[in-house]
Amino acid sequence: MPLKSRMSVLFRSTAVRLSALYILLFALCAAFLVFYVTGLSERILNNQTRESLKEEVQEIEKAYERGGVTQLLRTMERRSRQPGANLYVIAGPNGEIVAGNVASVQPGVFDEEGWTGFPFRYERYDDSGGVKRHLATAHVFFLDNGFRVLVGRDLGEPSKLRLLVRQALMVALLIMGIGAVVIWFAIGRNALKRIDRVSAASQKITAGDLSQRLPVSGSGDEFDRLSSSLNGMLGRIEQLNEGLRQVSDNIAHDLKTPLTRLRNKASDALSAVDESAKHAALEAIIVESDQLIRTFNALLMISRVEAGSIAAELTDIDLSAIAADSAELYEPVVEEAGQQMVCDIAPGLSVRGNRELIGQAISNLIDNAIKYGAIKHGPSEDGPCEEGPSKDGAADSDDLTEVVPEIKVRVTKGASGVEISVSDQGPGVPADKRAEVVKRFVRLDKSRSKPGTGLGLSLVEAIMALHGGQLVLSDTRSGDEAAPGLTATMVFPGMKP
Repeated sequence: MPLKSRMSVLFRSTAVRLSALYILLFALCAAFLVFYVTGLSERILNNQTRESLKEEVQEIEKAYERGGVTQLLRTMERRSRQPGANLYVIAGPNGEIVAGNVASVQPGVFDEEGWTGFPFRYERYDDSGGVKRHLATAHVFFLDNGFRVLVGRDLGEPSKLRLLVRQALMVALLIMGIGAVVIWFAIGRNALKRIDRVSAASQKITAGDLSQRLPVSGSGDEFDRLSSSLNGMLGRIEQLNEGLRQVSDNIAHDLKTPLTRLRNKASDALSAVDESAKHAALEAIIVESDQLIRTFNALLMISRVEAGSIAAELTDIDLSAIAADSAELYEPVVEEAGQQMVCDIAPGLSVRGNRELIGQAISNLIDNAIKYGAIKHGPSEDGPCEEGPSKDGAADSDDLTEVVPEIKVRVTKGASGVEISVSDQGPGVPADKRAEVVKRFVRLDKSRSKPGTGLGLSLVEAIMALHGGQLVLSDTRSGDEAAPGLTATMVFPGMKP
């Protein structure tokens, strides 16, 4: 970007305009303060000068009263020889200087008795090599014989002080202005570069590359804070966009099969001649339709939970009671599936949450354990099963002992808060697949032999995110590669006292 354009952008920025306004305001305040202080100092010096001159006039008058003109002249001569002496002049009735330590005085000074109403000009004896005029203030009093006596003070020191302070102010303002321009250029150039980088990243993001991030310099200034906030927002948008893409792909893949089956069953119903066959086909259509409705209801529930539309319904609830009710509700279903329900629920554990959503999450975990946690047979206590036929050519049924798999519901108070876990004794989930199974429509059963939509754990994770907790998946049994089982634990944050 050309320098002219950069400077134009720089001076259009709010920060630079505010800086310029502050500098101007500071300069005006500094100028007012300096002029006020110098004026005040000058007035103080003039008042002190007048007081000093008034004392000298009184002493000279006393000297005149004591010894007449002779004593007056001696006193004035002695005082005029002192370092930094005042102005001492004796003039005749016509204003002509008779004695004193000045060469000439501005006409009209001796006309009136008392303080001169304005600073007057005078010349010194040592003003050789050209006429030099000085300013002074004085007090004039008349003698009995008509002579005039002037006692005055040069005003050069207050004028020099005022000039010195004003010169210092001008130099300070000049230095401040140059420094401000240099700082503007240095900071503004860096700011423009950062804005250019942000603009370039924004153009790529606008073009569809959501993996781009705004640059962060690490200085921790407002640019970095803004970039970090926007990067967090972009990360969330990218995550949601990726989730939406995955959901779209999964919906297209997972709903294609049931819709195809639904169409085929409808076609069979149309072509069926026998009423019983047609009735059976219609019943199958209803079953497939119900499954599709359940799928869409689960998707709608996940969307509502992730959007936080029901976050305002969180109240203090008894998690122990909810877990016990869910276990009791599913106990007949568990027994029908050839398993047994085991409960280890600590009483009176409460969390802040939504009762319906937590109950739905527990139901999903128990339903998953029923589907994938069944073990029909296992080794007997007498030893491992031996492969091959028995001596009579048949399998030895005594070597196999039926084991009833357990589904364990446990509610405890952990270090991080209240925990509720559902454990099964099935094949479990490999550690490298646990991050995948909580995604929508992801099912490790590639053959889709088990009923379900692949949305159960997704809904549980969304519910836990709404409650500020987390879903943790782990093995039920360690060291069992064949069937380690799966333990799904919902960890709720502890309630504030």
